[in-house]
Amino acid sequence: MTPRVIAGSAKGRKLKVAASGTRPLTDRIKTSIFDLIAEFLPKAKALDLFAGSGAFGIEALSRGAASCLFIDNG
Repeated sequence: MTPRVIAGSAKGRKLKVAASGTRPLTDRIKTSIFDLIAEFLPKAKALDLFAGSGAFGIEALSRGAASCLFIDNG
């Protein structure tokens, strides 16, 4: 499964993921989360803990977040 950006300015862009060790969020879960927080997202500061592929933070930036801090142990 190749993660991709599902909405916003980078819609459809595929993301590269390490061969093992990460489990990116599915499109269905990202849609649910971002539908819930949509009104707070414009110009927000996002935090992607356990970033892995960075799919969550990149999605937030694509949808209008002002910035995102990516943190991962790898």
